[in-house]
Amino acid sequence: MRSNSLRDADIASVLHPYTNLKLHPEKGPLVIVRGEGVRVFDESGQAYIEGMAGLWCASLGFGETRLAEAAKRQMERLPFAHLFNHKSHGPGIELAEKLLALAPVPMSKVFFANSGSEANDTAIKLAWYVNNALGRPQKKKIISRTKGYHGVTIATASLTHLPNNQRDFDLPLPGFLAAACPHHYRFGRPGESEEDFATRLAEELDRQIEAEGPETVAAFIAEPVMGAGGVIVPPAGYFEKIQAVLKKHDVLFIADEIICGFFRTGNRFGSQTFQLVPDMMTLAKALSSGYAPISALLINERIFQALVAQSAKIGTFGHGFTYSAHPLSAAIALETLAIYEERDLLGHVRQVGPVLQAGLRRFANHPMVGEVRGIGLIGAIELVADKTSRANFDPKLGVGAQVVAAAERHGVILRAMAGDAIAFSPPLVISKGEIEEMLERFGRALDQVAQAMTV
Repeated sequence: MRSNSLRDADIASVLHPYTNLKLHPEKGPLVIVRGEGVRVFDESGQAYIEGMAGLWCASLGFGETRLAEAAKRQMERLPFAHLFNHKSHGPGIELAEKLLALAPVPMSKVFFANSGSEANDTAIKLAWYVNNALGRPQKKKIISRTKGYHGVTIATASLTHLPNNQRDFDLPLPGFLAAACPHHYRFGRPGESEEDFATRLAEELDRQIEAEGPETVAAFIAEPVMGAGGVIVPPAGYFEKIQAVLKKHDVLFIADEIICGFFRTGNRFGSQTFQLVPDMMTLAKALSSGYAPISALLINERIFQALVAQSAKIGTFGHGFTYSAHPLSAAIALETLAIYEERDLLGHVRQVGPVLQAGLRRFANHPMVGEVRGIGLIGAIELVADKTSRANFDPKLGVGAQVVAAAERHGVILRAMAGDAIAFSPPLVISKGEIEEMLERFGRALDQVAQAMTV
């Protein structure tokens, strides 16, 4: 039984993101009060396997005392400092140096922010700023992909081509363009191989840039694996072909590593998994294991030199956040990175990732399952009304939401996304046994919903 006092206080005071605000007073919140390992506990003591690592972020799970100790040390020594006006501090400097050393391609500088949205928003501003510095004031359009997710600021929500993130917010803004979604299962033509599908999408992007005018297109942004859009793994050859088009038209490539960064795809970065060579790269979430708000934008030397020239012309680089590289968040991020190395999280993910992928694929023959997809410790199961035609369920039925609700009753937290895709993104520290337990509970929930729908 949920605590009435907490439930009532929540309903009376909190505006919830990504929530049906009309239904919330009736449904009420699941109030989480503590966490331990890969499990969280509600106020009644009920335990749940956190199959989404919170919001794709709690890579080290819950209750990591070393991060709490790092936070305490930093709070006692220097609770706040900033990077404005030629000022700096140790944790920010050390973290920047560490990230540049880890970067999958040569990068020059790190800009810190507080969320993935802010990091991607900054990338947009820099793409505009740089092209002004280079004397190309018309080269300002930004291309992202249908079903891509890049944030919820006004600018980044214009990149996030998911209907609910733009509908009735008067978005997207002008100059934000959508390229095709690289989901072969949904958008490949009959008989079209993944390679041919990738070739077609690259050719479509080429034509799109030509039609807009290459002199007007500044940047292309992409997640290595699309997260909130449905855990969409790119088809074979996709990024190789896309990057060739971007290079042809001198379009900046921004890799959104907010979800994929730090081992989620089985490498340190998704850019390594899919051989990306970005000009800018954004990081967040697992950078601090979700224990403190922090994000980072890494830029290459070409971009940095353009910033230098323009800031000299203007007299300052007029961008920054009060909490950029907040010393508390930076200290926690540094300790997070140290734990990753000491415990060989990369090796662990490479051991348990195949267990998750094999376990997910056991559901491929289920009558409600259309596609199973994923890589490393991220995956999705897409539910369909008809396996042969791949027809979706009527969205009004909320089948994905029904399965997730049933899974919660069985003690596992998952996420339903557009198209009734159920996402899995557990903490990186999850064990093989815990993966099997999570999938067993999910299987019971799936069967329960399937049985109810046939009655």
